[in-house]
Order: sequence, then C-alpha cells, then structure tokens
Amino acid sequence: MAPHHYLTFAFGLLGNIVSFMMFLAPIPTFHKIYKKKSAEGFQSLPYVVALLSSMLWIYYALLKKDAMLLITINSFGCVIETVYIALFIFYAPKKSRMETVKLLLLLNVFGYGLMLVLTTFLAKGEKRLQAVGWICLAFNLSVFAAPLCIMRQVIKTKSVEFMPFPLSFFLTLGAVMWFFYGLLLKDYNIAVICNFFPFPLFVPMDEQFPNVLGFIFGIAQMALYIIYKNAKKTVLQEPKLQELSEHVIDVVKISTLVCPAELNPVVLQQSNNDTTTHDDNDQTGNDKIESENVKENKVEETKKEAAQVDVLAQV
Repeated sequence: MAPHHYLTFAFGLLGNIVSFMMFLAPIPTFHKIYKKKSAEGFQSLPYVVALLSSMLWIYYALLKKDAMLLITINSFGCVIETVYIALFIFYAPKKSRMETVKLLLLLNVFGYGLMLVLTTFLAKGEKRLQAVGWICLAFNLSVFAAPLCIMRQVIKTKSVEFMPFPLSFFLTLGAVMWFFYGLLLKDYNIAVICNFFPFPLFVPMDEQFPNVLGFIFGIAQMALYIIYKNAKKTVLQEPKLQELSEHVIDVVKISTLVCPAELNPVVLQQSNNDTTTHDDNDQTGNDKIESENVKENKVEETKKEAAQVDVLAQV
C-alpha cells in the first residue's frame, strides 16, 4: 500500500475513533450533575438530537448493507446517549424533565416513526436510501448546532459551566479528520461535505454532512470557552421587595389608564391590627401622663401640709 493510501486510511480510522471519543465527551458533565444531584442549568437537547441521529444512521446502514462500522458505532451511540438522557431526567427539575420527555416523544418516537413510514411506502430502492441520507444530513447538522443554544447562556452569564469543552473539541477534531481524509483522496466532496459523525470508511460521500460548517461551529464554541473560562460570573439577582412593590403599583396605574371601567380603585388601608396597636399606644401614653399629674399633685399637697405644720409650731 502506498504512503498516500496509508495516510488516507489513517485519517479515516481516526475519524471513527474521534467519533467514539465524542460520545464519551459529556461524561465529565454528567459526573458534575451526579455530584451536585441536580441538572439545573444544563440542557438535554444536544443528547436527544444525538440519539435521533444515531437511530437514523443505523436505519441508513441497514438499507445500504455492508456498513458494519456504521451500525457498530451508532449502536454504541444509542446506548450511551440513552444513559445520558436517563441521568438528565433523573436529576433535572420538574420543568426540564417534562420538556425532555416531550422532546423524546416528538423527535425520537413520533418523528422517527413518521420517517420510517414515509420512506417505506413513498420511496423504493436507491431513492429510499438517498432520502434517508438527506434526512441524516439534516439531523447531523442539528448535532453540531444543538450546543449553540447554550452559547447565548454562556455569553449572558459569562460562565462556561454549562458548555463542556471536551464535546466541542471532539466535534471539531472529528471534522478535521474527515476533511483531510477527503483531501488525501482528492475527493473534494469528501473534504467539503464529509461527515464527522460516526460513519464508516469508504462510504459514498455525496450524502454526507457539511464538514466545513461543523468545523466552524466547533471553533466558535471553543473560542467562546476560552474567552469566558476565567471570566467573572454574572449573577442574575431577583428584584428587591420594595422595587417589586413599586413595580406592581406602576402596573396598576398603567392598567387603570388602559381599562379604568374594569378596575376598582385600590385604597391602601391600615389593617385592624395596626389600628388596634396605635390605639393601645395612645392609651398607654395617656395613662403615663395621668400618673405623672397625680404624682405632682401629691407633692404639692405634701408641701402645703408641711408649711401648715411649721406655722403651727411657731405659734
């Protein structure tokens, strides 16, 4: 085998190895979730989409035949992504848990089932294989783009806690491996639109995923990680009680201007407890004043009696 072919085979093999490592990249993230006993702040979308992509590629491989590498790596992908999703659902808040279940039902059950039905009855032979290939293309694009939904949160909070670097790194590295694989073959379809994702060697590349776009996405995510890795986190504080009260009052005023006929005027009154407290305080103050007056009267009477005693003594 010529050196050129050795390099070609090496880059193709590395593409498969990197795809395997990509599946394992989220392990540190889920270890962190396990230690915190909470998945709050993390998102399940990348893992749900990756699971669907693996399912689609298995279907594609079964239609194509003689694609054992594709079946093997994507079977592993289905298992590991299912484990990730199960852990996320177990540790996620109720709202995130329900959203994840809805995504699974919508994409992995209904969407995948609909695709099976349509491709089975509406396409035959080579056309079916081509249609499934394009569908795989679209969802592999989602595998690259799904982590981008977290980038907005990273920019907003200035924290990379919820964007794992290993996943972005292996996505980019896989794209590079497949790029050079196609370049060495002098097949520019492979170099430009080769699939990073778990894909066997020597597969027709006219149905594969945009490799250059995947490389750009991966570089963007890693650049964002480097920028905000040591940045000071921005804590989103809740409004103070006084500010919230003033906001509510402003809303009531605006609502009165918009629909005055439908709103009753709101008068802020003191509660009965407050009124009773003020009355008690007034009563206590009056008692103190009366007590002091009584004492002063007694002192004056005592002085008068003492003066009378002195007069009698002189007489």
